[in-house]
Amino acid sequence: MNIVKIRNEMRNGRTIFDLPLRVTFYARVSTDRDEQLNSLENQVQYYTELIQSKRSWSYVPGYIDEGISGTSTKKRDSFLRMIQDAKDGRFDFIITKEISRFSRSTLDSIQYTQELLEHDVGVLFQNDNINTFDKDAELRLTIMSSIAQDEVRKLSERTRFGFKRAQENSALLGQNN
Repeated sequence: MNIVKIRNEMRNGRTIFDLPLRVTFYARVSTDRDEQLNSLENQVQYYTELIQSKRSWSYVPGYIDEGISGTSTKKRDSFLRMIQDAKDGRFDFIITKEISRFSRSTLDSIQYTQELLEHDVGVLFQNDNINTFDKDAELRLTIMSSIAQDEVRKLSERTRFGFKRAQENSALLGQNN
């Protein structure tokens, strides 16, 4: 189904859940710690069940990156395979938890979603309530991606600050002994 037809159907009151689409998901966690791996398992189970529960949808097995940062797509093999599979016409729609699971770079988020739309593939960022088949999605995606990217920057600064403080405290304790 092409993007024009999908947007027309949605404009006529149908939801994305009503349309006959081949749907997959993308899940990622940034560390391989047990609690994150549990989160990954939950994401996989949730999206598999969600997709299979929609009568109009055809389930396409998902794409999963484990223990890999979202700041760059270079090392995310499943993500890159998903993009290629989309270009090859293997599915019509991707569901992911949130923009930061897809990419923490504003430019990457926009570039990849535009590239996917050029191949008639949409993305639903579920927690952010952004469906790239919606006309206003790019503006909302840009804003939310910028926020996600800024959060990564702040987290990195806090981590560096905490590490520096720990080193300073360790050095002070060493001098006092």
